[in-house]
Amino acid sequence: MALILLKSYLIGPTQVNLSIKKKDKKEEIMKTATILVCALLLSLILAPVSIAGDFDWIKDFNIKAEVDPSGFKAKLEARFNIGSTEVNAVLSTVDDPADAYIVFRLGEMSGQPTKEIIRKYKSGKGKGWGVLAKSLGIKPGSKEFKALKNGDGIKEKQYTYKTKNKENKSKKKNG
Repeated sequence: MALILLKSYLIGPTQVNLSIKKKDKKEEIMKTATILVCALLLSLILAPVSIAGDFDWIKDFNIKAEVDPSGFKAKLEARFNIGSTEVNAVLSTVDDPADAYIVFRLGEMSGQPTKEIIRKYKSGKGKGWGVLAKSLGIKPGSKEFKALKNGDGIKEKQYTYKTKNKENKSKKKNG
């Protein structure tokens, strides 16, 4: 009996508290690590979903253009009011039909000639459309660029881009 009392006196409550504190600290570290791992996995899972919203229309656009290449060329000519020579020149320079559409659309948005857009497209290849747009004076966060990224206004059958026409608004008011 005296030996047990002596042992408890020597060990004391502080050592018992220290071992409890060590366990608590280990548990807290494990909880924190678990939370961090879960957050990392969640961000990895959600990242492709957020990226997919940018230019996700391109895949379908390319498929439709490849099914009817002559129709696609004619629609580009009509949409951008350009000749077949310019359309063929751009299509032979870019990787995909949607890239041609974007090149023409960026030219329209920036007011710069197609040759300049193609030059910058080639020199900045792989950097993304946002970098190209910025080099043309188009803010990647602007309404116009966001609409382009989302494919807003591209009519499924006509491959056109809706623009707000002030004349149409005034005709509706007057008519």
